[in-house]
Amino acid sequence: MSGTITPSKPDITLQPVSSQTPIQDTSRFGEFVQETLALTKRLFIQLQRRPSTLIAGIIQPVMWLVLFGALFQNAPQGLFNGLSYGKFLGAGVIVFTAFAGALNAGLPVMFDREFGFLNRLLVAPLASRFSIVAASAIYIIALSLLQAAAIVAVSAFLGAGLPNLVGLGIISLIIFLLVLGVTALSLGLAFALPGHIELIAVIFVTNLPLLFASTALAPLSFMPKWLQVVASLNPLSYAIEPIRYLYNHADWSLGSIVMQTPWAAISFGSALLVLLAFDVVVLVAIQPLLRRRFA
Repeated sequence: MSGTITPSKPDITLQPVSSQTPIQDTSRFGEFVQETLALTKRLFIQLQRRPSTLIAGIIQPVMWLVLFGALFQNAPQGLFNGLSYGKFLGAGVIVFTAFAGALNAGLPVMFDREFGFLNRLLVAPLASRFSIVAASAIYIIALSLLQAAAIVAVSAFLGAGLPNLVGLGIISLIIFLLVLGVTALSLGLAFALPGHIELIAVIFVTNLPLLFASTALAPLSFMPKWLQVVASLNPLSYAIEPIRYLYNHADWSLGSIVMQTPWAAISFGSALLVLLAFDVVVLVAIQPLLRRRFA
């Protein structure tokens, strides 16, 4: 008699599969950091091969300090809040040097676009294409802090004095906040504009007007009313005045009044909040553009 033998079912116990998301997230973050460092290193190698950019970025503000300081050295001290013009000008030159460097941050990205290197990066298996933007931001911030340190040293040599270590740290924070927002804006323009000619035109049109429409060269009280309003809306003024206050007041605090605008008195802490708000607005504004370009 024949029969059919039914094999017994194997004893299979399903084990819960542990989630790999944290490991994957950690791995992707490590790759993002590695990509950012590699791209940042590339920019510093370019600077090492062509150091004229850094040298010119230091020599030009030193000339501003020497020439403008000499030009207005006989001006009445009451005109500049009881300060010599050299001391008054120092904070403005520090901030404007950092601003000018940050405004040019989009040029390397624009040249990478035009020469095709950016397209190679976009088709490469990057963990995140935002490493391209992060590398440019790190490079410009480091360069701006280096230039600012050189200007602080030259200003001290020319008699402007030197803040204490805490003051120097606050100056670095102010420069960081300003450069972060301006760098993000410049990088956004580098992806939005069709070519480097248009970007350079925007830089030329923006650079000097923002300098003269700030408190870098003259106090608010010296300006006509309409220019006082414009200067009070200029982010440069909110970076210049706290640094100027640090240079001339050892007993500063976050509640110290650093600027009297046509509508309100601005304290030290309020100026920092304005710079932080400027960064947030710019970073949020360029996010859709970057996502569209990196898609």
